Amino acid sequence: MITPQDLKQTLSSGLLSFPITDFDANGDFKAGTYIERLEWLAPYGATALFVAGGTGEFFSLTPEDYSRVVKTAVETCRGKVPILAGAGGPTRTAIAYAQEAERLGAHGILLMPHYLTEASQDGLVDHVEAVCKSVNFGVVVYNRNVCRLNAESLLKLADRCANLIGFKDGVGEIESMVTIRRRLGDRFSYLGGLPTAEVYAAAYKAIGVPVYSSAVFNFIPKTAVEFYEAIRTDDYATTERLIDDFFLPYLAIRNRKAGYAVSIVKAGATLVGRGAGPVRPPLTDLTGEECEQLDALIKSLGSQ
Repeated sequence: MITPQDLKQTLSSGLLSFPITDFDANGDFKAGTYIERLEWLAPYGATALFVAGGTGEFFSLTPEDYSRVVKTAVETCRGKVPILAGAGGPTRTAIAYAQEAERLGAHGILLMPHYLTEASQDGLVDHVEAVCKSVNFGVVVYNRNVCRLNAESLLKLADRCANLIGFKDGVGEIESMVTIRRRLGDRFSYLGGLPTAEVYAAAYKAIGVPVYSSAVFNFIPKTAVEFYEAIRTDDYATTERLIDDFFLPYLAIRNRKAGYAVSIVKAGATLVGRGAGPVRPPLTDLTGEECEQLDALIKSLGSQ
């Protein structure tokens, strides 16, 4: 068994990732290739995997899909790598997902934002606290969109919820992040969670957030690990080369349409022979021309 504190320690170093979810041509979950994907990625040494998360299209999964994805990941990765499942939406819905993930043997959850409405800091604290207290395993809160917690709110939650062990930032407000990091100290494991986190990795490391989750690990795992090691060891020549030659051109494709942060990862997986099927609506797949441009970028890396 992995306790919340064990999970916190695990998440405090190493490269994290979140596998895409495999769908067939009809958009139904395809467990067979999902298992193959997890087995392919395992030897590259990600510290933990976030399944049914944002890049795993949590927002488009049915409850039945969710259970199958989490169950498949837990069974495939048992004894190899910790599994955290996405959970989110309205408070009672998020609780249901969290409890299902715990029942299925996941080691924790990534608590994604509630749905649509803005909320006060007091309301956000109540929401996160309710989810944390509904389970015993570790919870990492994802700071983005309508769920943006300040340092005062996190201090309250730290006191009330022993199993809230991580803070993942997907906002990128440096002043807020520095304040949280300085006020909360080592109470949490801090994770960089902006889309294409590699671009922000050096800046986040400088403010005490050395760990991030990599989307490109899904299709160029060797390069993703190379980049992480370069960040860890301050190998600026490697990080600057990869940012200039791959990540900035990659961002130019990703930024063409809303939702492409997920779609481009699925396209990359297809191009390296690890296809996971199409994205589900409301996301859209890359165009043929965009796939050709991405293919050229991937091939420019040589061995991925």
